[in-house]
Amino acid sequence: MSFEIERVGFEAAAEVIELIHRVFDEYGFIWDPEDEFWDLLADEQAFPYRSPIGGMWVMRDEEGVVVGSIAAERVDGPTVELHRLYLDADLRGRGLGRRLFETGVDWAREHGAWRIELWSDTRFEDAHRLYERLGYVKTDSRRLEDVNETVEYKYEREVGLEP
Repeated sequence: MSFEIERVGFEAAAEVIELIHRVFDEYGFIWDPEDEFWDLLADEQAFPYRSPIGGMWVMRDEEGVVVGSIAAERVDGPTVELHRLYLDADLRGRGLGRRLFETGVDWAREHGAWRIELWSDTRFEDAHRLYERLGYVKTDSRRLEDVNETVEYKYEREVGLEP
C-alpha cells in the first residue's frame, strides 16, 4: 500500500479532525473538539497553518482517506512549532510518522527556521520515541486546562540552519 503526503489548507481541517477523533478513541480521551481544536475549527482567515506563516500536510491512503497529519507554524524568526502529528494506529512503526514529521521540518528549513519545538501529550509514548530518535530533547512540561486534563512534554532541537 502506498501513502502520499500532500500540502493542504483550511479545506482539509474536517478530515484532520476525523483522524484525530480516531486517535482520541484509541486512547480513551474525551471527545470535545471545541475545547481541543480551536486551530482546526477557526475560520479560514484565522487558520494558523496557511502560507506564509505555516503549513499543513496530510497523508492519504490509496482510497484518499486521511491517515496522518502534521502542521507547522512560525513562532518567531528562527523558530517553528510543529503541531497535529497524528497517524492511525495500524500504520505506526513503518516510518510513516517520520515521513510526516520530516515534511514539517523540511518546510521549516525552507522558510529559514533553525529551531523546531513541539508539545506532545505525555501519553503518546510512540511519538516521544520518534522525537528522541531524531535528536529532539525534552525540555519542559505543562498541564492544560482541557477536558482531558492533558499534560504535555516540550521537545526542541536546532536543525542546522544557524543564523
